[in-house]
Amino acid sequence: MEKKLLSLLPEFQLIQDSELRAKTVACWLDALKLGGWEVEDLDVIPFTLLIPDCVVSFRTHVQAVTQTAIASAKVLEQHYAAHYALSMDLIVSGGLLHDIGKLLEYRKSAGKFVKSSNGRLLRHPFSGANLAARHELPDEIVHIIAVHAREGDGGYRTPEAVIVHHADFMNFEPLKG
Repeated sequence: MEKKLLSLLPEFQLIQDSELRAKTVACWLDALKLGGWEVEDLDVIPFTLLIPDCVVSFRTHVQAVTQTAIASAKVLEQHYAAHYALSMDLIVSGGLLHDIGKLLEYRKSAGKFVKSSNGRLLRHPFSGANLAARHELPDEIVHIIAVHAREGDGGYRTPEAVIVHHADFMNFEPLKG
């Protein structure tokens, strides 16, 4: 399963710190197992249930958010490096994991994707942050996951969390129609 996951999401290889990469992959594998999913399901699971009949897959969204965050961080580093430092490893891991809780929030029922019992009680920022903490990912990654959605509005976000948050919404808002 790990080999398939790594081939579907080559962005894992952009994480320079081998321990962070291994923990990020382990978190993904655990989420797939706990949610009862196969790696191939990542191309059929919709990235959101908020858009009726959403045809954009979970994998496409995660890759687009991660790539958008990386590109944004590169531009911001060019212009603002004197004002704050960015960790590309945190941005890549955070981008890959920002919606990991959706693998617990969703389930398939009668051919449709719906909220699971877990998802009715906990939105994905909470379940995702919990998964990341279980895998002993750094607090900065837990933070990115926890605050990437509306649950983080009005509170503090690290620069990496701001980038992942905006990358996520840049990839969601235009699709809402």
